[in-house]
Amino acid sequence: MILVTGATGNVGRELVHELDAIGAEFRVLVRDPARAAALPQRPEHVVADLGDPATLPAAFAGVDRLFLLTPGIGVEHTAHAVAAARAAGVSHIVHLSSFNVLGDPMPAMGRWHHEREQVVRASGMPATFLRPGGFMTNAFDWLPTIREGGYVLDPVGPGRYAPIDPADIAAVAALALTRDGHQGREYVLTGEELFTIAEQVKVLAAAAGRDIEVRATATPEEAVTSRFPHGAPPALADAIIEGFALMRADTAGFRTDTVERLLGRKPRTFAGWCARNADAFRLAAG
Repeated sequence: MILVTGATGNVGRELVHELDAIGAEFRVLVRDPARAAALPQRPEHVVADLGDPATLPAAFAGVDRLFLLTPGIGVEHTAHAVAAARAAGVSHIVHLSSFNVLGDPMPAMGRWHHEREQVVRASGMPATFLRPGGFMTNAFDWLPTIREGGYVLDPVGPGRYAPIDPADIAAVAALALTRDGHQGREYVLTGEELFTIAEQVKVLAAAAGRDIEVRATATPEEAVTSRFPHGAPPALADAIIEGFALMRADTAGFRTDTVERLLGRKPRTFAGWCARNADAFRLAAG
């Protein structure tokens, strides 16, 4: 039995569909049943909260494999999930981390993920660590300014990166959860195509059939707004500013071939993601 945490998020939702499509035996952990209403109903839906350890034993009962995705910037939820997994006799954890743990020196965003990885490692349970780069779905963060004035804020200028479709992360997670040989592995996951923000916006605008302006951010506060339109706690805001500075400096870009090696196909393209999600941006720009 597989337990999926974070089942209503960008990666978790794709993983639920992936596991359902292959007929895997799994259960989804959700805090709000209403948010999970659109998920496949074949798997069991169990209501629990990683922030409340008392709710976890029933959710973890009979589970032997865990997909662990924890929100926020702390380690508390990870520690609660790992304790419940140990008590339940889980034999394999597939943990969603971040490529930021590879930084030298490690940025703040990486340190938080590194601390979570250390909690998982200290448990003694076999684990697979997925370390994706930036998500294609981060483009949804541009919707407020597109609605407001038909523009996107660009905090990284000449910096390039290779965004990954969360569906590809989910496909790798499903592979690790259902096939042998992935315990003890660390997979750094990116897309294949390198973009600046301006280049991404050009692809998105073509898919949406709208003109979308790109505006350089003028202040650190604007940079945070470009990623978190509704604001972020101070520690997270500082980490975002640091991360964008590192991205701006990386004009070559970082990518891996891990998705292709594991799945036997090329990663999904950003143009394909834009085509599938064009309506959201078409309406926003209208």
